[in-house]
Amino acid sequence: MAPVLAVEHLTKTYPTLTALDDVSLTIEPGEIFALLGPNGAGKTTLIGAICGLVRKTSGRITLLGVDLDVDPITPRRDVGLVPQELNFDPFFAVRESLELQLGYFGRPPDPKRIDEVLEALALTSKAKMPTRTLSGGMKRRLLIAKALVHRPKLVFLDEPTAGVDVELRRDLWNYVRRLRTEGTTVVLTTHYLEEAEELADRVGIIDKGKLLLVEEKRALMKRLGERKLEVHFRDNVTTLPAGASTGVLSTDGRAFTFIERAGTPSCADVLGALYAAGLPVAEVSMAPSKLEDVLIRVLRGNGAAS
Repeated sequence: MAPVLAVEHLTKTYPTLTALDDVSLTIEPGEIFALLGPNGAGKTTLIGAICGLVRKTSGRITLLGVDLDVDPITPRRDVGLVPQELNFDPFFAVRESLELQLGYFGRPPDPKRIDEVLEALALTSKAKMPTRTLSGGMKRRLLIAKALVHRPKLVFLDEPTAGVDVELRRDLWNYVRRLRTEGTTVVLTTHYLEEAEELADRVGIIDKGKLLLVEEKRALMKRLGERKLEVHFRDNVTTLPAGASTGVLSTDGRAFTFIERAGTPSCADVLGALYAAGLPVAEVSMAPSKLEDVLIRVLRGNGAAS
């Protein structure tokens, strides 16, 4: 199956800045792709170039099988975008905003679809309210509804839960999963890395306009993630068994620490070796790998793609 999106050698330069530096990327149908990086890395510029909000300097973008240099309009009718900034006409009601949004994308009136999106995002009770009267969280929900009401095949969620409450964040996670089951492809940018860790199939990391890596999330976590095992003993321990020899024993012999990385034994194997040796284990704690730690390693230059 052809990619939903193919970006080839995309570059965007300004007089004093290269915002995108020879970026190449493909997005597959039905996946959730997390595009991660610090502020100013180029995430929003890349999305803007794809959605027609930023004029590229060079490179090629193929969207839904169509070269955007040949036809910049038709494929973009099947794209939805949740931007970072709130952008509403304050004098329209919530339902009216969605009716207008359908028209912007060349779709006929569809009250049933509007009802469906309002319900999915807990906006049904707000349908007749002017958008200017909504709370910040409700405005964010409406942004998401506007991006989805025309049934896009590809949706960009650019910091969709920035500054919103935990309830909305969880609701959005559930709705993103639902979108995938319905065949929608999702590209997510977020500084809440637990979102990416929870939802993404693949991860791309960008910094200073350069795409540093693109990798399946589980493989990336396995390759660059670290898991920490801490064990406390009831009595002093002087000697470690061979299966735990790569760990660190405290000077008083009462605590043991082991870091699991690619190429090392697993925390489970090391802990098993401690128990098998009959050591007086009193307490065990284990901290799992986090995508945040992996991101920091890559940004510091310690995570080149294998």
